[in-house]
Amino acid sequence: MSGNTLLAAAGVAVAVLMLASIWKIFTKAGQAGWKCLVPIYGGVVFMRIVGRPWWWLVLLAIPFVNVVPAIIECFDLARVFGKGVGFGFGLLLLGPVFVLVLAFGDARYVGPVRGATALRRAA
Repeated sequence: MSGNTLLAAAGVAVAVLMLASIWKIFTKAGQAGWKCLVPIYGGVVFMRIVGRPWWWLVLLAIPFVNVVPAIIECFDLARVFGKGVGFGFGLLLLGPVFVLVLAFGDARYVGPVRGATALRRAA
């Protein structure tokens, strides 16, 4: 087996593993896993999971601007699964590893909490 073939096989394996992880994250959040396979609809559902409006997808499509919402979404994803800022940095810096931990670990979806709702739930 040549080096290029081995590299391609490893890439396909990582892609399948990431797809399975995102599917599992959708399922943990109470959504059907297949929704992550549909390009724009999956993005809209992901925005719903992390508690952001659908139009953030437009921000993610703008070069250079997309960096800021992408970083925020890492921390949002950590928060909606009950994880802290450290886990958010993990998602930001070592995304594939932390997505696997989120998907196949003991993390549970707690939902988006922000603003006055967060204050009411804390009291």
